[in-house]
Amino acid sequence: MVIHFQPSGTAGAIDEKVDEHGPMTMVAKNQQATSEAITELINVVAQLRDPEGGCPWDLEQSHTSLIPCVLEEAHEVADAIRHGDDNHLNEELGDLLLQVVIHAQIANEDGRFNLEDIARGISRKLIRRHPHVFADEIAVDSEAVRENWESIKVAEQANAPSTSPISDRLRSKIRGQTALAGAMVISKKTAAIGFEWNTIEGVWEKVQEELEELKEAIANKDLNHAQTELGDVLFTLVNVARWCGLSPEEGLVGTNQRFLERFSRVEAALDSQFDNQSIAELEQLWQAAKAAIRAEANSGQISGQSRLNHSTNRGE
Repeated sequence: MVIHFQPSGTAGAIDEKVDEHGPMTMVAKNQQATSEAITELINVVAQLRDPEGGCPWDLEQSHTSLIPCVLEEAHEVADAIRHGDDNHLNEELGDLLLQVVIHAQIANEDGRFNLEDIARGISRKLIRRHPHVFADEIAVDSEAVRENWESIKVAEQANAPSTSPISDRLRSKIRGQTALAGAMVISKKTAAIGFEWNTIEGVWEKVQEELEELKEAIANKDLNHAQTELGDVLFTLVNVARWCGLSPEEGLVGTNQRFLERFSRVEAALDSQFDNQSIAELEQLWQAAKAAIRAEANSGQISGQSRLNHSTNRGE
């Protein structure tokens, strides 16, 4: 069951409840310590950006120059989560929080907005988009919550009528995503409304077509065209992933990790000296690294199963 959002009355009513349902309903025992820690970080960043006695590097930064840092820190948070490393996650979340604070500081210096504006803005957004928690709407499951969220978001962003509302929503949705993740969102959403191949064979045919066009562009040394065709190949492969229920992002993360694990062994075997090594020699070392990693993995699985069997036999 989905209770649809009514922008004319509900939005205003929810906004009025911001103070009523504000921070005091979520107070934790360590609120003061948390507040002090955040204040300390704000002051540290402000000092780094102080024109008199601040850090030259920090003073040179702008919203634009820090884009690579934001992306890098976000990816490092994701990597820590994938590895289940709490210490690393704690550190990387701190680095990501630093990015939020320094962007707020830069904006505050120009009198545009500050960290308080950011925090209050996201609190109000969460309250508005959870009317089943902060108002009298009903959402019986997570799908209902998702649909309510999207309908409220559309109502908040309503402008003049568009001739392509689906495309407009997709542009907005993928704006902050990686290219691969954005391609998957576009693929799923457009397929859901019928813009789809009849069978996966049609997808494979499209992959082959795009590959041939990429080869032709490269053969003609037309780099601009080749760049476009490379994007087409990757987008079509994302569609293959969607048909098969696979995640291209996670697949590429795994490939990167496997490559580096194998490459590190080749590098160690050569003592980092790659000069004068033939392709055949490098391939031999590569295959040896693959075999060693596979053998170690199999050995670990056998050892683990052996311990499990031993414990079971003893009745542990």
